[in-house]
Amino acid sequence: MSQGRGIIRPAPVDSPFSYKTLAFLRALARHNDRDWFRLHKPEYEAHVRGPMVDLLARLAVDLRGFAPDLVADPRVSLYRIYRDTRFSANKLPLKTNVAAQFPSRDLSRNRGAALYLEVSQKRVRIGGGLYMPASPDLRLIREHIATHYRTLHRTVTGRLFREAVGPLAGAKLAGTPRGYLANHPAMEYLRFKQFLASREFEPGLATTDRFYPELLQTFRAVAPLVRFLNTPLLAGGRAGLSDVPFPRSR
Repeated sequence: MSQGRGIIRPAPVDSPFSYKTLAFLRALARHNDRDWFRLHKPEYEAHVRGPMVDLLARLAVDLRGFAPDLVADPRVSLYRIYRDTRFSANKLPLKTNVAAQFPSRDLSRNRGAALYLEVSQKRVRIGGGLYMPASPDLRLIREHIATHYRTLHRTVTGRLFREAVGPLAGAKLAGTPRGYLANHPAMEYLRFKQFLASREFEPGLATTDRFYPELLQTFRAVAPLVRFLNTPLLAGGRAGLSDVPFPRSR
């Protein structure tokens, strides 16, 4: 382990991704059609999907140390390469990145907060949160915030969180949420409609031995936020199924 600015960082570990990963994603951005992809799918499996699956296997072990409640499993975590274009003006059929989410193992699929990773030819994004909570779930989260806001405040203003991802982000209400007084001590957080925490890096990071330690360091910083957001959902039973743990990769 190495130290810097008081932060304990894991020793460098080889990244499963390589320059061939980024080269394929750049080519896919230029040739975004199913026929091209069908011809080059073996390269995708070897240099993009395969390395991500290897990474998930490594994270399945390492998450046990600080986020044992989260899942790292290709069947749950890995986003499909094919885009859902039914309701989008963008009809390009394929995503030009490889992305994965790490949700709670005790919530239904696509419900609740999660950690998130995305690698593309433009960026590496690491973080987590809750992008589009269903209305019943947002009510549960606000009730939790109203009585446990000090815990949330300590989490998102702590040094490790802010050095890793900066301040808590996400869309907010302009006014006061229904059922709460304007002078509620948690109003700063009750106005949030989204709870997002992430950091972007240059795409080349994914090919270096700094990638995996940076990934773990950021996940360690964001995992307490994910746990806080999921706590009332785990206690509150079923809700709507429109939750999106993090902005869906495009």
